[in-house]
Amino acid sequence: MEEADILRGHFAATRARYDDCRGQILLIQDTMEFSYQRANTSAIGLTKSVNSGQDKGGRWRHHTVCGMLMHSSLAVTVEGLPLALAAVKFWTRKTFKGTAQLKKKINPIRVPIEKESVRLLDNLRQSIERLGQPERCFISVTAKATSTNCIA
Repeated sequence: MEEADILRGHFAATRARYDDCRGQILLIQDTMEFSYQRANTSAIGLTKSVNSGQDKGGRWRHHTVCGMLMHSSLAVTVEGLPLALAAVKFWTRKTFKGTAQLKKKINPIRVPIEKESVRLLDNLRQSIERLGQPERCFISVTAKATSTNCIA
């Protein structure tokens, strides 16, 4: 079973609410990080590599956080009434590409769009396809990633 199968009914209900309301809507996008404590980080995936401070010898320690990320697009009327999710995407990272380091070496406009930036565009496209009437959708509003910690 795929996430699309699970969410199909939810997206249909979002479309029905969208069709019932009039006027413009906002598509509010955000990426959420779900962090899990697991002995085997490869069993769920990676979210980021973080600085853990210095050890007794003064060397910097890093550790990898395991979990998954979710990028969602919430449809909201301009009056603030939430209609529900219009698009959602779950993923984990396999490796860290280092595009931030690449930007220091070459012209930043030549660095490819990072995966997270592509997800913003993909969710906007999927939201408009699901809802229809793109002229009613305001430019999406995006927020910085937040974190939710879970123990699995």
